[in-house]
Amino acid sequence: MRNHAILPSSHLKQARLQLVEYGISPSPGIDDRIAQSWQRSLSAGLSPVGRVECEDNLSSSNLQHARHFNHELISHSEPVIEYLFEQVRHSHSMVILADAQGVLMHTLGDLDFLDKADRVALKCGATWAESQRGTNAIGTAVAEANEIEIHGAEHYLEHHEFLTCAAAPILSAQGKLMGILDISGDHRSRHPHTLGLVSTAAQIIENSMVLSASQHQIIVQLHPRAEGLGSVAQGVLVFSEDGWLTGANRKGLALMKLQYSDIAATCWSDLFDKEFQHILSFQQRTVMRPDVLRTRDGSVLFAQVHSHSLARQALSVQTKSAPATLTSATANEDSLWLAASERARKVIDKAIPLLVTGESGVGKELFAQATHRASLRRNKPFVAVNCAAIPEHLIEAELFGYVAGAFTGASKQGAQGRLREAHGGTLFLDEIGDMPLSLQTRLLRVLQERQVTPLGSSTPVNVDFNLICATHQNLKNSIVAGRFREDLYYRINGLTVCLPALRMRTDFAFLCGRLLQEFAPDSDLHIEPDLLAAMKTYHWPGNLRQLSHVLRAAVALREDDQHCISWEHLADDLAAELRSQTGTETITTSAGGDTVEPRERSLHARSMQAIRQALTNANGNVSAAARELGISRQTLYRKLQEN
Repeated sequence: MRNHAILPSSHLKQARLQLVEYGISPSPGIDDRIAQSWQRSLSAGLSPVGRVECEDNLSSSNLQHARHFNHELISHSEPVIEYLFEQVRHSHSMVILADAQGVLMHTLGDLDFLDKADRVALKCGATWAESQRGTNAIGTAVAEANEIEIHGAEHYLEHHEFLTCAAAPILSAQGKLMGILDISGDHRSRHPHTLGLVSTAAQIIENSMVLSASQHQIIVQLHPRAEGLGSVAQGVLVFSEDGWLTGANRKGLALMKLQYSDIAATCWSDLFDKEFQHILSFQQRTVMRPDVLRTRDGSVLFAQVHSHSLARQALSVQTKSAPATLTSATANEDSLWLAASERARKVIDKAIPLLVTGESGVGKELFAQATHRASLRRNKPFVAVNCAAIPEHLIEAELFGYVAGAFTGASKQGAQGRLREAHGGTLFLDEIGDMPLSLQTRLLRVLQERQVTPLGSSTPVNVDFNLICATHQNLKNSIVAGRFREDLYYRINGLTVCLPALRMRTDFAFLCGRLLQEFAPDSDLHIEPDLLAAMKTYHWPGNLRQLSHVLRAAVALREDDQHCISWEHLADDLAAELRSQTGTETITTSAGGDTVEPRERSLHARSMQAIRQALTNANGNVSAAARELGISRQTLYRKLQEN
């Protein structure tokens, strides 16, 4: 928020004239920062009257080089700029991103309030450094590395008095100026909250860049309330593996009462009473749950830790209803799944499209979501499109968007389209093999040119996203049959990973245990060993999706005081299939009730065999064996005693 009043234009002009002609410092009524900026502008040899022609705007090739150099800044900023412009769309304003030297890197907005020359001055490549254009929000924010509003006659050059501008800096995790975010518009449309709006947007970009740049270190997100974690108001601290502070955002420094100069000179124990290893170990035990930290001055903060050693936790097995997270830190994880996760993690940030294959229900979409969360674009949109679920006559509008009136029934506002929604993030095209051939041609063009042309428009729009496609079909067979374009296949297939079917996985018990934990987090649930053994040998045609539904129903059918999932908690048809495959038959007695033949004893024998094998694998460690079987240690002791 602006901390000084806007003075009359005549008063400001008089003060500026006295400074330029007589060297008289501006009166105390004029904000010190404005007065100091005027002095810097005067020292640069600028005259406030007349038109200043800047001849040092970047050439096309130099601008391209500058944009490449500032790629991270631009990619993290563009989605925020688009959102910010929606907030000021009707205010005769522009949203502008400048680099650390005040050179415009990206602009978006309404040019109607500018004349031809000023439009050139607000194009990418123009410089707004104070030494070139005097006091202005971008240049002064660069000079001071602080947010500022410059309104009307507060500009040093009279030619800029028609402008009102608010700008805020974007800083790195070490406090280095990375760029400036600015809103500029006609001075008659000034709004008192513009500076606050642009400052908040700059913090969003800054937080995104800090988190992205620090992905290989230990990141601690902080807030006085648990609900504030992940919000724009959260603090972020970055630590090395030995506990030294290596970076932070401004909110994190404020929460800890630190300055950027304290970075690299402060360790964990200087800040918190809990040991550094304690919070790391807590996070390993309780994925995505906040811990409570007490600072050395007694303040209480909620914290969420993300460390490089836990990075693969982001590549997790999940179901729609309940995620079952498998981390590479445990020996229980299936080797095929781990290999697919590791390969996906290595290529996702290298502009290599990923093709995920596997049977229906193996978790292809959720694998894609997890891959997105492990990427540098984790804080950007993840947009999923099921190509088989959208009617063919609507899929073109759904993917590419349309302008108002493009076709009968179109929204009066038009639609952005899913590809543009994914800009800056990840686009996931599920069941890509079911996309109509006509749409395959348009998609190929988009992927080649990285531009989308909405229906009813002739103007292409740039798009930038990671691409993940998925299918249960054999696309090479579809190519031979003429159902899929060969050139599109090689465009989307930078790397293929095949997810294993559930029946092929070696971590079935662990999966079940994690699912039960998700469905009933406050209950210590386990599956009877004989039932678990039968489930392990089942073919699971619906894969993880089917297993999730089975266990969710079982949890719902149990009584509150029951901690063991048994045969009675299964659907009748599944129970019959499981008993049939194990040789256990259900017959009807003369009394009309159901009983189980003695051959069920073979199932008990298989259960005990599984227990003995688990104990062997764990070298006699009962706790480890219980984890492998997906049951509690107490249940394992009871089964051993029953034997």
